[in-house]
Amino acid sequence: MVKIKLRYLVEDVDRHGNVRVYFRRKGQKKVRLSGLPGSEQFMEAYRKCLAGLEVAPSKQPKGAKAAKGTFKWLCEEYFSSAEFKQLDVRTGLVRRRLLDRLCVLYGDKPASRVEPIHIRKMRDSLADRPEAANSLVKALRQLFSFASAYGYMHYNAARDIPYIKVKGDGFHTWTELEISQFEARHSINSSARLAMALMLYTGQRRSDAIRLGRQHVRNGVLEFTQHKNRSRNPVSLSIPLHPKLQEILAANSHGKLQFIVTEFGKPFSDAGFGNRFRKWCDEAGLPNCTAHGLRKAAATRLAEAGCTEREIMAITGHRTSKQVSRYAQSANQAKLAGQAISKLVGDENQNRSVPLSEGGEQSGTLLASNTLKA
Repeated sequence: MVKIKLRYLVEDVDRHGNVRVYFRRKGQKKVRLSGLPGSEQFMEAYRKCLAGLEVAPSKQPKGAKAAKGTFKWLCEEYFSSAEFKQLDVRTGLVRRRLLDRLCVLYGDKPASRVEPIHIRKMRDSLADRPEAANSLVKALRQLFSFASAYGYMHYNAARDIPYIKVKGDGFHTWTELEISQFEARHSINSSARLAMALMLYTGQRRSDAIRLGRQHVRNGVLEFTQHKNRSRNPVSLSIPLHPKLQEILAANSHGKLQFIVTEFGKPFSDAGFGNRFRKWCDEAGLPNCTAHGLRKAAATRLAEAGCTEREIMAITGHRTSKQVSRYAQSANQAKLAGQAISKLVGDENQNRSVPLSEGGEQSGTLLASNTLKA
């Protein structure tokens, strides 16, 4: 499936969590587009804006509700629930978008008629994008779990739908050569180098790196709560500053609250930093490297240094050893393989046959050829 990126679109979220999409092009009035992104109503309004035509406001009355018992009605109930409001802002936004797209297709259908086979077919339609397929299953699990708890449905139709196995190991882990290549391209006093160092020497996500600042440093230790799951299951960490990170922080002192800021001295948004870091990687000739790959590189370094799984988790903030064990196993495999080859080479050297010298007779050893001649 080919994704098409539409130009001149911006979006914001109101205080109720509703996503608003606008067409904004220089020299034209900012216009709010009605309908869900990708729907015919939305695309018709977008095409009119591109052509410079006036777009009529949406005729849908404010506060219009879906018919009770429909899939759209269930989604609206879920969006107003405590369960949904406790989600991280970004997670809630992504989940709302996903369910809103399903409402375009199934909004007027009875929610109680949804069966596991229907969800399997939805999942399978995204088989070429396993991450998207799994996100859909996860969203529906949460939606129907809410519906079951409130008595809107008798059971969770998505509960036993398995995720699609994702091939590979996810984001590419930076190699030491790639780290050196990035450092060679970006000077020690650049924002690019600072961003990389913060993630590489703390093992944190980009959502944490853009929020860390001087206020989090106490006596040479970073003390903060990870941004992810901060409202539901917070993870607080205390990580001593690595000497190399201290050196780079000193070279980038700008007096701002956050360590990493935009060229205008403002804090980065999650998406804005992702785009900027992508540009920094491309400038260094590293198209396969990402911010998350640095988190994996940090965990790999710790594992190769001989750190235990619990020690790695104390840095990265992982709550379980499932992911961390992969780094430890990989490091142990490389270490054990090296030891095995060293032992093999040593054994071969010890048992190597030493050829007899030409003076073998003088040592008391008779060569077979001489014996036969005798």
